[in-house]
Amino acid sequence: MNVLLLGATGLVGGECLTLLLQEPSVTGVKVYARSPLSVQHPKLTVLTAPLDAIGVHGSFFAADAVLCALGTTIKKAGSQPAFRAVDHDAPLAAAVAARSQGCRHYLLVSALGADARSSVFYNRVKGETENAVIALGLPATTILRPSLLLGNRKEFRPAERIGALFTPFIPKKYRPVHASAVARRMVTALSRTDSGTRIIESAEI
Repeated sequence: MNVLLLGATGLVGGECLTLLLQEPSVTGVKVYARSPLSVQHPKLTVLTAPLDAIGVHGSFFAADAVLCALGTTIKKAGSQPAFRAVDHDAPLAAAVAARSQGCRHYLLVSALGADARSSVFYNRVKGETENAVIALGLPATTILRPSLLLGNRKEFRPAERIGALFTPFIPKKYRPVHASAVARRMVTALSRTDSGTRIIESAEI
């Protein structure tokens, strides 16, 4: 199986890359990245290019499965439009490119509470992204909706530190999840052979 990964420099994407390179059933791993990777591996091919150039590099998306682990925050992105470019426009462009190249399976990391009708900007964008990707009608689409992500980030996020402390007292549906667990669930989902859309909620991760 040949796969393509977006978001390899992020929390979930980095974990996914490690697992994909170790997975025997995966014979080739392409990475579309905004910045160079320090990882080298015989199975790995990296294309470094801006996210808004995905359409220009459509042929690179020829793969059996495309995994999208792109994500940012409004604080890190700097504005709502910049956030939307990363969390909506790029994942959708990747799905369009994947479909044009005959990709069978598109996997997307979304978020708990994703809802295109939400009054919360973050949740609304996530929901709009899900809907747009599903509407493309790829043979198989898998969407993961993790709660607050835990892991070793470069930047400090107080909410995640607090969430980790109170995890034992939070209902399972809303408990923070480790990025490594999301990555494992995502890579495991590569083996699905059925068609249609499957949504994996945080409690299933």
